[in-house]
Amino acid sequence: MAIFSALVLTAPPPGLASEAGGGFVKVDGREAILRSVELFLNRDNVKQVQVVFLPDEAEEGRRKYGPHLGLFGVKVLTAGPRWIDQIAGALEKISPETTHVIVHDAARPAVAYSDVDALLEEAEGGAAVVSLATPVRARLVEVDEGGGSLAFHSPSQFMQLLTPQSYSVAAFKEMATTKKEPHASTVKLLKGSPLNVRMGGPGDERMVKTMLGMLPKPKSKGPNNPFEEAQW
Repeated sequence: MAIFSALVLTAPPPGLASEAGGGFVKVDGREAILRSVELFLNRDNVKQVQVVFLPDEAEEGRRKYGPHLGLFGVKVLTAGPRWIDQIAGALEKISPETTHVIVHDAARPAVAYSDVDALLEEAEGGAAVVSLATPVRARLVEVDEGGGSLAFHSPSQFMQLLTPQSYSVAAFKEMATTKKEPHASTVKLLKGSPLNVRMGGPGDERMVKTMLGMLPKPKSKGPNNPFEEAQW
């Protein structure tokens, strides 16, 4: 059976260098980062969950979330400032028994549990790199450095990458040590829900709350013992 380690990153993904911090915005009274971590709790094949804070957020993050995350065995790390730097910084903390590493954006709490199930199943089937993705629905315009229009592109030619993403340990180690993303040809795309939107800042709270309300509810799983607390 595949054994997964989940990393929830707070650095902005590639191409979104100006959109950090969305994970700390509250959605319906609870920070997006806590909702994102929750996606990977109480899963038998996810043996390790870790949150990676940016260096300038680490002290506040540990103070605000460390004790709460610790109740559920979630570890807190510090690395950055880039997405790939957080991946590299987490490499030595991955459990030796891990066969696959899940990487997720803390600012994406609106992920269907069925999409996470499908991602884990696809990864367990042997794919080295699997990423959730959704079709691009609007026509795209290619522009030059000055913002001038160069060409139009059909949306059918493109997909939007989402998270979570799954990597075999070998693929993750190569990415972490070289600090280079896998080539697109090696990534298996798995169609995910279009409700999986990114929290870019406080202005997105209402949109993300709406998406969370539209997600299908996960199947309930009873506590292992009478004293087990409910999540969060």
